[in-house]
Amino acid sequence: MTTTLITGANKGLGFETAGRLIAAGHTVYVGSRDEERGRRAAARLGARMVLLDVTDDASVAAAAKTIEADGGLDVLVNNAGIEGRLEGNLVAGAAETTADLMRQLFETNVFGLVRVTHAFLPLLQRSAAPVVVNVSSGLASLTGMTAPGTPAYAYPGVAYPASKAAVNMITVQYAKAFPNMRINAVEPGYTATDLNGHTGTQTVEEGAEIIVRMAQAGPDGPTGGYFDAEGPLPC
Repeated sequence: MTTTLITGANKGLGFETAGRLIAAGHTVYVGSRDEERGRRAAARLGARMVLLDVTDDASVAAAAKTIEADGGLDVLVNNAGIEGRLEGNLVAGAAETTADLMRQLFETNVFGLVRVTHAFLPLLQRSAAPVVVNVSSGLASLTGMTAPGTPAYAYPGVAYPASKAAVNMITVQYAKAFPNMRINAVEPGYTATDLNGHTGTQTVEEGAEIIVRMAQAGPDGPTGGYFDAEGPLPC
């Protein structure tokens, strides 16, 4: 039985991914920083719930101990993330971006991802087929963001793309450091979730497809890559 932890899984892409992986035979832990929402989501899915705030060292350490005591971990999906929109669901452009806003996004999207990955590395290293999926964004691609006339080029935000570009680099370096693991970054696409005020053009079912696929990567699968549903993406 494959055991999987998904951070930020009480709603949106994380919730959809959890349901799909349960259907594929995984035992899934729904990681949620809100205990009540996490319990409701886990009950709906037939999953296990673990209290997990990716910005809190003690919370992450406690979650790791819980999952270790239950038998270990095979797959980690680092899904928890924020975009940091302003009042009125507006994206903070360059003029509105402050160090505090950058710090807030990096605390969840980058430092949180590293905090969780570091805490669960010992468990993953004991797995026969360990997998890490880091949920990135198409906005992490320098190639995409500098292509005039594309939706990515038109995106005015600074903090979110920068945080996801950092996720991609972290993915590459971890994959090189742990060649026995399959560690990849994925771009779900512009999906309608709470993160973007449900302005996305894709459903969560469409967005979760690449996350689910990479969560099931075998020992001969890719590692250190950046993918969407169509295949590898340019950096």
